[in-house]
Amino acid sequence: MELSSIYKHFQKSNGITTDTRKIIKNCIFFALKGEKFNGNKFAKKAIDSGASFAIIDEKEFETNERTILVKDVLTTLQNLANFHRRELNKPIIAITGSNGKTTTKELINVVLSKKFNTKATIGNLNNHIGVPLTLLSFTEKTDIGIVEMGANHLKEIELLASIIEPNFGYITNFGKAHLEGFGGLEGVIEGKSELYNYLKSNNQKAFINIKDSKQVELSSELDSIIFGNKTILKHIDPFLVIYYEGLEIRTNLIGEYNFSNINAAIAIGEYFNINSTDIKEALESYVPTNNRSQITEKGNSKIILDAYNANPSSMKAALENFEKITATNKIIVLGDMFELGETSNQEHQIILEQAEMINTKEIHLIGEHFSSTKASKAKLYSTFEAFKISFKPTEATYLIKGSRGMALEKTLELFD
Repeated sequence: MELSSIYKHFQKSNGITTDTRKIIKNCIFFALKGEKFNGNKFAKKAIDSGASFAIIDEKEFETNERTILVKDVLTTLQNLANFHRRELNKPIIAITGSNGKTTTKELINVVLSKKFNTKATIGNLNNHIGVPLTLLSFTEKTDIGIVEMGANHLKEIELLASIIEPNFGYITNFGKAHLEGFGGLEGVIEGKSELYNYLKSNNQKAFINIKDSKQVELSSELDSIIFGNKTILKHIDPFLVIYYEGLEIRTNLIGEYNFSNINAAIAIGEYFNINSTDIKEALESYVPTNNRSQITEKGNSKIILDAYNANPSSMKAALENFEKITATNKIIVLGDMFELGETSNQEHQIILEQAEMINTKEIHLIGEHFSSTKASKAKLYSTFEAFKISFKPTEATYLIKGSRGMALEKTLELFD
């Protein structure tokens, strides 16, 4: 079936799903495949559950006119998303970077929604499947789209940009993330810069933080909107308070590393003519969720929970911020960082040594990689279960941070 015909079915549908557990009446099911699953096997179930059509790529699962056979389901999903993007022809801002993508996306969204009907990536649906699903969630009522792009290897941002066709782009930073897939920091820079390559080739605009020398260097030939000189960081103990256009903005964000994320949201808000009072209200209303730099209290303990993800750059920034926070007793709980390849041992040792230089009561490092480091002060645990047996909560200020796979939000249960 031609893509245009599938698009007509999409326009009459109640949306797209790739999960039979999320079937709603009159949706279209895309039978994606992975290493351990084959969505084609669930096409009949999807239709029986209320889907109007199932897109498949294995003929043996073709049952009737409601199963649409294509060459490749994933490619069809991506092409459909791009087709939809072109049909709507709405301005789209694409965001990538090593750290801060999701927070920046959410800050931009909350600022722009003061004036526009915005639609942004939900959670971190930012890969080759999530990006198409995000685009297909846009409607005629969407004024501006905000799409997050994640990547762990070269050419991935290039692919995502070709699907999104963004009018604007922003790279939060270039850091030590997914080093294994990118082959090192230079590979990270090359991979993230694929967004700049797209913007340059298609005469689109980039937002550039003047305080980031690498952004400035790599964007010299781009049509750039420069920002970073209009705000002053007042203090960060623990929440960021900034001055902007004569206004004091009291945020619910911790860590100096969030200052650049806030600045990006302000700059993009200004570009789209959001007034300074609305920008202030938007930024002050935003409260981080999903284990991203959240502050919570358990008994007499204050906990900075940053357990959504971790890499050497974000770990370093979190520790630097924690060192600046005023507290009588400080306790650090860190979990392994993943996808670092051959540099893993070295990077974990560097983070351990940074943690041990901070004036703390206790340091707990959890995971196979951290347990292989050489510690003089920190306590090492190969598994969370080993940590759980040993850990005794006390009155203190805690930093809890680790990669998603470590699920260190489980630590909160130990305070009950």
